[in-house]
Amino acid sequence: MTVSDALPLTDLTAVSPLDGRYARTTTALRPYCSEYGLIRYRVLVEVRWLQFLADHAVLPEFPPLSAAEHACLEAIVAQFDLAAATRIKAIERTTNHDVKAVEYFLRDQCAASPTLARAIPFLHFACTSEDINNLAYGLMVHDLRRDILLPAVLDLENSLAALAHAHAAVAMLARTHGQAASPTTMGKEIANVVYRLRRQRRQLAACEVLGKFNGAVGNYNAHLAAYPDHDWAALGATFVQQLGLSWNPYTTQIEPHDYLAEMFSAVARLNTVLIDYCRDTWGYISLGYFRQRAVANEVGSSTMPHKVNPIDFENAEGNFGMANAVFEHLSAKLPVSRWQRDLTDSTVLRNLGTGIGYTVLALMSCARGIAKLELDASKLSADLDEAWEVLAEPIQTMMRRYGIADSYEALKALTRGQRIDRDRLQAFIAALPIPPAERARLQAITPAGYVGAAAALAAQI
Repeated sequence: MTVSDALPLTDLTAVSPLDGRYARTTTALRPYCSEYGLIRYRVLVEVRWLQFLADHAVLPEFPPLSAAEHACLEAIVAQFDLAAATRIKAIERTTNHDVKAVEYFLRDQCAASPTLARAIPFLHFACTSEDINNLAYGLMVHDLRRDILLPAVLDLENSLAALAHAHAAVAMLARTHGQAASPTTMGKEIANVVYRLRRQRRQLAACEVLGKFNGAVGNYNAHLAAYPDHDWAALGATFVQQLGLSWNPYTTQIEPHDYLAEMFSAVARLNTVLIDYCRDTWGYISLGYFRQRAVANEVGSSTMPHKVNPIDFENAEGNFGMANAVFEHLSAKLPVSRWQRDLTDSTVLRNLGTGIGYTVLALMSCARGIAKLELDASKLSADLDEAWEVLAEPIQTMMRRYGIADSYEALKALTRGQRIDRDRLQAFIAALPIPPAERARLQAITPAGYVGAAAALAAQI
């Protein structure tokens, strides 16, 4: 075989790892954002528009459909399969136009019906291809968000919340600038991520999905030429809203894609929160705070048999980054179009599944990593026992309460850049001119006990 030999498309020969190495993880996306998925949504929109015209008595020449005719059209949608999509692609090779190929496919389907031949003149009535495409993509992202993205994010959020609750009271040495800082708990640090993730999930869920249905340049030109007395804007709004989308009344030939930029930015922010989490967890694994449950037959290193590497968090971090790179371009490019339209959005939109695919892949990797985590509480405790200097903060704060001058400076001289043990701190506290009860309370504080409201905050998430 030479490098010029054609290879069949398989998991091993796919150019994109989403359809190759990671195909098992991204299989669920295929009915939505593949070429097949896009064609399926186009067929759905064309059929629903034909039904709308008839059932709302929009066109006097096209009276309402019978129950049998409705059933025939519903069968076209419900039974749409790869063979039907392949037929449309074959038609496209002649038309060199993807949406017109869908119309011709439906024309053939109607012609094969005993009664639906009467509907053929009204297929794609007054539509530009972008009337169909923008709704097809709108339904695609609406369904992807509902069926794939939000459930995966919610599952991960729930796993992290469970982890936060489980470790709510496990004290941990915090690190600001990489240096020992006031203690926290592992649960509280995970709760911080849960709150951020939950907020971004809600913002993603709240993003409107807009649709337009107003003709070649957004002015209902053809509609009004044929039926000048109809309120086509109201009819278009009703149709789009019946599909479950929000109405955009002002557009050029294309829906301007601002909502897509908003949605992709929301996903990217969510991904960024999880990049931050993956990096922190990678660090905690490195410190020994978390161990990872070993999986039988897995190999961590080709030469070092002891290794259990944090590969799930590394994989997640990398793929969240890939997703965000795609979303960054989509969000910046899609809202920009020359005059009433150019074709650059068409080729770019076909990559929305790539951004979502890498996001889903990363979410699954992150979830696998979380499922393997085991906290080593003894390691956290040992680090705290070596960091008595972090109690300089409560001591100087108590001194301030009782009006002791230069309290900060006194603790700075005692502790900054130095290792301090319990005995030295106890001796310092014993000499403080504060009430005996407060002195006793200070002397009872340990690094592990100096966690403020961390445990309660983690338990409430």
